[in-house]
Amino acid sequence: MSKRTYDDNTVIIFDTTLRDGEQSPGATLSSAEKLEIARQLSNLGVDVIEAGFPAASPDDLKAVQRIAQEIGTEDGPTICGLSRAVESDILTAWEGVKDAAKPRIHTFLGTSPQHLAMVGITQEEGLERIRMGVTLAKSLCDDVEFSPMDAGRTDMEYLIQACTVAVECGATTLNIPDTVGYVMPAEWEEKLEQLISETPGAGPGSNVVWSVHCHNDLGLATANTLAGVKVGVRQVEVTINGIGERAGNTSLEEVVMALHTRKSFYKLRSNIDSTQIMKTSRMVSNYMGMPIQPNKAIVGANAFAHESGIHQDGVLKDADNFEIMTPESVGLHQSKLVLGKHSGRHALRVRLEELGYKVEGDALNQIFGRFKILADAKKNVTDADLEALMTDEFHKPEEFFTLGDIQIVCGTMGMPTATVRLLSGAGEEIIVAAVGTGPVDAAYRAIDQITNCPNTLIEYNVHSVTEGIDALGEVTVRIQTPDGSRVVGGYGADSDIIVSSVKAYMAAVNRLIAALGQGETIQPEGDAATINVKTSQE
Repeated sequence: MSKRTYDDNTVIIFDTTLRDGEQSPGATLSSAEKLEIARQLSNLGVDVIEAGFPAASPDDLKAVQRIAQEIGTEDGPTICGLSRAVESDILTAWEGVKDAAKPRIHTFLGTSPQHLAMVGITQEEGLERIRMGVTLAKSLCDDVEFSPMDAGRTDMEYLIQACTVAVECGATTLNIPDTVGYVMPAEWEEKLEQLISETPGAGPGSNVVWSVHCHNDLGLATANTLAGVKVGVRQVEVTINGIGERAGNTSLEEVVMALHTRKSFYKLRSNIDSTQIMKTSRMVSNYMGMPIQPNKAIVGANAFAHESGIHQDGVLKDADNFEIMTPESVGLHQSKLVLGKHSGRHALRVRLEELGYKVEGDALNQIFGRFKILADAKKNVTDADLEALMTDEFHKPEEFFTLGDIQIVCGTMGMPTATVRLLSGAGEEIIVAAVGTGPVDAAYRAIDQITNCPNTLIEYNVHSVTEGIDALGEVTVRIQTPDGSRVVGGYGADSDIIVSSVKAYMAAVNRLIAALGQGETIQPEGDAATINVKTSQE
């Protein structure tokens, strides 16, 4: 874990993947998954983890409490809970974070004309709510952050008044959000400069930290965040892979690597261990069922790939010709052939440790069995294959149904048919054959009949982890309830793309069952003492 040190040239990294990031459609996480991501964020070296919005739901509160207790140690990150400037929200936020060694309450109120009208209050009433909210938060917690939501569209005079009230009531961090991704970098820089210089008690030399939280609606989140850093902002609110509502938030990896790569320009540093970036990025992508676009800066599959002859020639002569940072600096391993079918447990364990996975005993035997099957199926097993195997093997949602076997019949003759064997939580074995428009559709229809969990498939993505015809294939899916009220994602990896597809769909269905609280009520058809075999022509 990166050791956190602070001085005037340190940019504090505030990660809101578990709060704003989880608000991405379909990005719902279980409490266990949130804890695993929080642990990895701590290993990455983030300074503050916004663990959630405790008042949003009892499950959110429990997740924040668990992160505070297990991740919020003395040498770990600050654990933050978000709340509206409402008494009940603030009290619940405190319940969520109070067990952390370094707790923080982050309270907010919309200050733009649009947001004041949305909640039906005047500017004066808004100031009173800020006064009440920050005062209450300060009475509970020394570390209080205040955000004037939609600051980008807020009148400057009123924005200064709102920040002044927050400082007077004890706020130690003033976070200025461009909530709707509206501002341009030059005007944002000017606005922040004026705020810092004209807010009483919050200028240079004070104990107030200025922060920015930018959205990417116009593709300017990172540019606006770095514009703030340039004029004295020393906390940036970011997410892994830039996930978040609508077009997302400022990307952690982009800001961190900009500071790292352009040290001579910014003359600033962060506490991030950049070699953990790729591992964290893949974990978040897989858990949330949100694939990373290939041309995504820093973490995309093409970020360090070169296809054109000119580029290839230049990189072969000197990587610095076309690469402004090394793949190793973000935790990307370049070795193509890592392990093969003749490799033993020891070699596998050592390589997994080099990738950041400490696996021993039964867990090692379990992944070794999967590794040998993969090694027999393909010639080369790369680091990317191992990352996918680890995610698929050990980071699964709670399983109300597990995949036994699947058999597919398809081609130009006849109708694509899938025969699926699932095991229910009660130990019942159910076999169903279904017909579909293709092999994946047929398999999904069979699973739907067994699980009795109605849903609509809204997204299906396939990509190859590595090159070659024997490549390990990854599939991510997103499904939603028929009324559209719940959206969840799933991930699967296998050298057989149909099996990957089924694994991803099973993960999503299990998540949906859990999200709907139906784990104990869904009963597959048939007598638990027998194998239930059905066929369908739907």
